[in-house]
Amino acid sequence: MPDDEVQIRAVITRWADAVHRGDLEAVVADHTDDLVMFDVPPPHEGVRGTAAYRAIWPPFFEWLAQGATFEIDTLDVTPGAYVSYAHALLRCGTPEELAARPTLRLRVSFGLRKERGRWLVAHEHHSFPHD
Repeated sequence: MPDDEVQIRAVITRWADAVHRGDLEAVVADHTDDLVMFDVPPPHEGVRGTAAYRAIWPPFFEWLAQGATFEIDTLDVTPGAYVSYAHALLRCGTPEELAARPTLRLRVSFGLRKERGRWLVAHEHHSFPHD
């Protein structure tokens, strides 16, 4: 595995672990200041910048603290020299939701930029399939 791929996998794995723990500082740590994120809940036009990104997480952390799961199932990385992308499927839901729909996965796409030798997430897109 190329070094860039290893680094990118580490960034995304740290992010997912931080989300699961409810650690906001670690969730934001490997993101650009000008990041853009499109998420499942509103705002549907997305969030832009670190302040807006920080603001969306506390309600999600509260939901996770009630026993929900947030863990990477699969992760694919396509590294480039200065820009890379990755996509993942995550188990995300309450035990009841996952029991009722065991194959349901949150889809997450990442766009990353290499800045001063460090991979940072500049774009995230989260979605669930619509049945």
